[in-house]
Amino acid sequence: MTAEAAVAVPALVVFTMALVWALMAASAQIQCVDAARAGARAAARSEPEAAALAAARSAAPRDAEVSLLREGELWRVRVEAASPGPGALALTLTAEAVALAEDTVGSGAP
Repeated sequence: MTAEAAVAVPALVVFTMALVWALMAASAQIQCVDAARAGARAAARSEPEAAALAAARSAAPRDAEVSLLREGELWRVRVEAASPGPGALALTLTAEAVALAEDTVGSGAP
C-alpha cells in the first residue's frame, strides 16, 4: 500500500495543480471578454477614447494590452493578456469585441 501511495499522491498533486491552472486561465479569458465588451460599449456611446480604454482596462486582467480602433461605423476593442502560471504553461489570451457607433445610427439613406 505504501508504494501505491508514493505513486498516487504526487500524481494527484500534479492533477490538482493542472486543474487550478486551467481555472485561473479560464477566469482570465472571461475577464478579457468582459473588458473588450465594456470598452466597445463605451466607445459606441461616443465616450472619449480615453474613457473607453479606461473602461476596458478596469475590467481586464493586470498587465493586459488594450487596443481601440474605429473602422468606418464600427468600434473594435482587442484585449490581450498573458495567462497566469509558470512560463512553460504561458498562453496569450485574446478577446475582441465590435460595436456599432451610435453616432452613425439613422444617418444613412432609407
